[in-house]
Amino acid sequence: MTETMTIDRNQWVDQLDSVTRDHEGDDVTIEVLDSEWGDAHEAQRMPFTYVNYDQKDDVVIIGVGGQSGSWPVVLRHMVWHPTEVSIAPSGDKTALRITEQDGTVTLVTISPASS
Repeated sequence: MTETMTIDRNQWVDQLDSVTRDHEGDDVTIEVLDSEWGDAHEAQRMPFTYVNYDQKDDVVIIGVGGQSGSWPVVLRHMVWHPTEVSIAPSGDKTALRITEQDGTVTLVTISPASS
C-alpha cells in the first residue's frame, strides 16, 4: 500500500530538491486535473529534469527534457500559488500531487527511464 505524505510548506524546497536528485533522467508524466477544463496530459514519458519550488514567485516548476539530442530543450510546467504538495513513493515510482488555489491538481508520476 502506498502512503501519501503531505509536505509542510517550509519543507517544499528541500523535499522537491531531493526528488530531483533521486530521479533526474527518469521518465515523467504530467497530468492536469481541472474541473472547468477537464483532464489533460501535459507530458508523457519524457525525461525528468527537475522539480523545485520558487518561494519568491510562489510557484512549483517541473522541468522535462533538455538532456539529449532527442530532447534538446527544457520544457517547464508551472503550478502557480500551490496550496498543497504531497508525495507518494511506490516501489520504483514516485508520484507528486500539487494543488493550486482554485482546486486544479497537477499529478507528476516519475518512473525509471525506459531503455
